[in-house]
Parts: sequence; structure tokens; C-alpha cells
Amino acid sequence: VEIESEDPLNVIRVQNVIKALGRGFGLKEALYLLDDEYRLEIINVKFFAGKSKARERELKGRVIGTKGKMKRIIENFTGTKLAIYGKTVSIIGRWKDVEIAKQAIEMILKGAQHQTVYRFLERHRI
Repeated sequence: VEIESEDPLNVIRVQNVIKALGRGFGLKEALYLLDDEYRLEIINVKFFAGKSKARERELKGRVIGTKGKMKRIIENFTGTKLAIYGKTVSIIGRWKDVEIAKQAIEMILKGAQHQTVYRFLERHRI
């Protein structure tokens, strides 16, 4: 696929939308990336899990939580959208909000208890 535009930033924006679609986001969420206030962050779970596929599944499950509860908490507290797909956890949101969500997700991936992450999110609630 070749993308042409007079504004090189438009090319980058469209590339980010395509990347977001490939990471499991719906079109509605991916189109937020056309706005300069929004960004896409992709966290590779494999970095935290090593070579163990079982550990990778476990860590993704911890980010999702029971019946999706932890994922919803992160999204609601930070105003972001998350997609857990393949070996990655991806975040779409405003720049500052993405940083807070990223920190919370990395805390979980490093083994922090959900309650600890919940308190962190309460302190940084938007």
C-alpha cells in the first residue's frame, strides 16, 4: 500500500491508523489517531514474559482481569482505549493519558497487584 500526501504528517497519521487496526482496534478508535492530540502506544508483552508462552498468556490475562474488569478500570480512569492482541497491549488516547495507562499496564506486567495499580490510577485520575 502506498500513501501519498502533500503533508508528510498526514502519511504518518494514516500509517498509525493502519497500525492500530492491525493491533486489534476498531475503525472508530483508530480514527482518533488522525487528531494530533492522540497517539498510539504498543507494549510488547514478550519483553516482560521472556520466551514462555504460558507466562505471556498469564500476563495478558492480568491486564484484562476477571471478565475484563482491569482493562475497563484502566480505560475509565485514563480516558484511553486498550487492545490486547497477539503479543501486544496497545493504547490509544491523549498523550498524557496514554503515559498514565502505559505506567499502569507496565506495573501489572512487572507483577504489581491489581489493588496497587488501582491506587496508582486513583492518584492520577483525569
